[in-house]
Amino acid sequence: MKRGLTKELVLELSQRKKDPQWMRNLRLRALEIYQELPLPSYGPDLSGLDIDNIATYVEPKTAMVESWEEVPAEIRNTFEKLGIPQAEREGLAGVGAQYDSELVYHNIKQQIAAAGVVYLPMEEAVKSQQMIKVNGKKQRIATVVRSHFMKLVPPADHKFAALHAAVWSGGSFVYVPEKVAVEIPLQSYFRFNAPAAGQFEHTLIIVEEDADLHFIEGCSAPRYNVANLHAGCVELYVGKNARLKYSTVESWSKNMYNLNTKRVTVAAGGRVEWVTGSFGSCVSMLYPMSILAGEGARAEYTGVTFAGEGQTLDTGLKIVHAAPKTCSFVDARSLAKDGGSCTYRSKVKILKGAKGAKSFADCKSLMLDNKSRSDTVPLVEVSEPSAEVGHEAAVGKIGEREVYYLMSRGLSEIQARALIVRGFTDDVSKELPVEYAMEMNNLITMEMEGNT
Repeated sequence: MKRGLTKELVLELSQRKKDPQWMRNLRLRALEIYQELPLPSYGPDLSGLDIDNIATYVEPKTAMVESWEEVPAEIRNTFEKLGIPQAEREGLAGVGAQYDSELVYHNIKQQIAAAGVVYLPMEEAVKSQQMIKVNGKKQRIATVVRSHFMKLVPPADHKFAALHAAVWSGGSFVYVPEKVAVEIPLQSYFRFNAPAAGQFEHTLIIVEEDADLHFIEGCSAPRYNVANLHAGCVELYVGKNARLKYSTVESWSKNMYNLNTKRVTVAAGGRVEWVTGSFGSCVSMLYPMSILAGEGARAEYTGVTFAGEGQTLDTGLKIVHAAPKTCSFVDARSLAKDGGSCTYRSKVKILKGAKGAKSFADCKSLMLDNKSRSDTVPLVEVSEPSAEVGHEAAVGKIGEREVYYLMSRGLSEIQARALIVRGFTDDVSKELPVEYAMEMNNLITMEMEGNT
């Protein structure tokens, strides 16, 4: 498809996808909203992003398949190097692999599907007539998708949400029935291979009452000398007494503008756990939002951000306590070297009537030289007198005595500093399956050696 963003291009994409009429109408309305909204008035400089020269859709040279051997060799080799098939064989309940704008591979283990778990490419879910039971009522998957799609993140939320709604492509739909615990993770992996292009996958997950799911999202891209854009959207619905753990390891190239939007609503007694490792990209603006809508709902965020030369990573979270006895806990770590800039930006809002709500945040930054930067920008709004809120922030640097001690034990200086950094980020890596913890530790080592 051509570059830029016009009504003709949106209609062409909608026709290519064989959208139902409601989706086509949504795309066109979102395009109008996008054209009306300004760029965000806060955060990093986005002047290097020229949407008129971004391809909003890049079609891979293959259709989506369910057998790994059917994926073309060039694409299969790329994912083999990233460890996707190996991860599936060793410990995943299902895998979706997206290459540029389309899923090229999708599979779910039979025992998981037999329990009623649905894991579909988003384009298929939009049109699926398969019946599932939601809130005790049988509905077609297409009907369920329509009632949830871009409802948590409406197109008018911000300019890049509108852009996403207009040109979204790819992504996954996951549905976990009541009282079903998916004991091994599901994963979607997004590989961005085209230069001067955008990726706009949409992930929609519904975890019903008393159900349990761990979903892993991985992202990577090669480096080009032109800007790329990632503006995906994640909408999560966690039912009563349900649990959803959403883990992300991002290793974008440093020409990427990562402007993703993620949001969850949690019912009474439910729990969401965000685990995030953010590496790469020239600019990131990423603030997962948790809406604690039911009594006793809980949100936890554990994340690490690593900014190197030429990188501005503006990350954090938003949390809304909208019910009594809700709790939120944040453990955010950031590292900066070679002049990189990390900003932790958060907003915690406790509404009137959220009696007994508790929110605590602990933000730590580790500076690896004297020319990098770390900022913390917390905003807290409390309308309930009985609420308890705490925020701690600290900035430090690697001690030369510790480095000297480790070098005296046979490590090189780079190995010693990398070991200290891995210890600093241990709270994040221990929340990931071992394969992904190893990937994150490898990314940290590469950042320390300047090989990304």
